[in-house]
Amino acid sequence: MSTLLTIIFLSLALAAAAFVCVPIVRRSQGRGRFVLAAAALLLVVGVGMGAYIMLGAPQLAFRALKGTDEKDMPSLVARMAAKVRQVPNDPIAWTLLARGYMALNDPTDAAAAYERALQTTRPGERGELYSAYGEALTLASSGVVVPEAEAAFQEALKLKPQDFRARFFIGLAHAARGEDSQAIALWEGLLGDLPPDSQARSVIVDRIAAVKARAGQVPDINAMVERLAARLKQNPGDPQGWQRLVRAYGVLGETEKQAKALADARIALRNDPEALQSVEAEARK
Repeated sequence: MSTLLTIIFLSLALAAAAFVCVPIVRRSQGRGRFVLAAAALLLVVGVGMGAYIMLGAPQLAFRALKGTDEKDMPSLVARMAAKVRQVPNDPIAWTLLARGYMALNDPTDAAAAYERALQTTRPGERGELYSAYGEALTLASSGVVVPEAEAAFQEALKLKPQDFRARFFIGLAHAARGEDSQAIALWEGLLGDLPPDSQARSVIVDRIAAVKARAGQVPDINAMVERLAARLKQNPGDPQGWQRLVRAYGVLGETEKQAKALADARIALRNDPEALQSVEAEARK
């Protein structure tokens, strides 16, 4: 492959040299024209070879000939960024670009793309875009629901009152301001809307427990653990849930229940050795 790349490079270099030198020889007079042409030739080859050596990546040229690997997310996002320049008023293109930036863990650029998508989308169709925009702003602010993000979530709820993401993050904003009752009310409403096997339930339950503990309300730990155990029966393919259950039984001193939970986890996660190893590590603590 390297031989082929070298041949391609030399061919391009010769073509470039001819492109530069031939006009010089034709248009100049006397022997000086050959000196000038030789200098131009050295410049073209020198620059080309220097780039080839210093960049050290002739494979990049070959990769460009092959096209972009669809599994290469940075390349796909770069292609989407080029696409939106061609269709600057296409909300779908901006939305796809924003999702690409989120996949690359770049919420700042994602927020900018979502903002552009909002500007190009009809008002009645902006509900989920407002929600996604608010999430990107929040992640770009290290998890803090900044005022601009909260305003976006509020706009999302005007268009889609049951928007899960908006309700969750507005709950975070209430909790950050010490408005615990509002946060708990929002999150408990979310729990009522979620299916029993939703993995989001454990996140929300933990949030509610943390806020209640801060407010001096002692949560019923045993009831919470039993709800987790019941949920895992419905949705056993949840490694984090098994870890939490095994850990909880250990904290409560329920050794028999912990052993039973570990046995159930070994069955449920038998095809995921890495996840099972993490659950077993919790049992040894």
